[in-house]
Amino acid sequence: MKQTVELSKQSKKKITTRAVAFTGIVAAAYAVTTLAIAPLSFGAIQLRFSEVLVLLAFIDAGFAPGLILGCVIANAFSPMGIVDVVFGTACTTAALIGITKSKNLFVATLWPTICNAFIGVELYIVLGLPLFFSMATVALGEFAVVTCIGYPLFRYILSNQKLVEQLKINK
Repeated sequence: MKQTVELSKQSKKKITTRAVAFTGIVAAAYAVTTLAIAPLSFGAIQLRFSEVLVLLAFIDAGFAPGLILGCVIANAFSPMGIVDVVFGTACTTAALIGITKSKNLFVATLWPTICNAFIGVELYIVLGLPLFFSMATVALGEFAVVTCIGYPLFRYILSNQKLVEQLKINK
């Protein structure tokens, strides 16, 4: 039996128990993975391995809320505090919008590189780090994780139709 909650009388969308569970699991996975290697997750040179999870939104846009929530939680522990919660999460949200609109996996992997390069602006304003250096190193870290690691991983996942069907939130 599928439990659902109506969002509004005019809305046809429903929030399922499965969607709520996936949101919590993905948020926790993102936050814990980010914080487990915290020195590498924050600063001018970032290798935020949790970012590979953003490609789940390529499979199902329903993963986006959990990824955004996980980013908020992780960024709450950032050395830049509330600025990173707002600005960093906005960059991840922009990347997720691009990913959910992409029809091609490789193109989808590039959105985090492009959007999160703007974290360099945050690093410049808050920490006084060199602007273009910070933008380049954050973008390079995103490219390394999401494109170089995430692309082959998600190509493999997408080649397994049963797994893809299991990952769909709203079946």
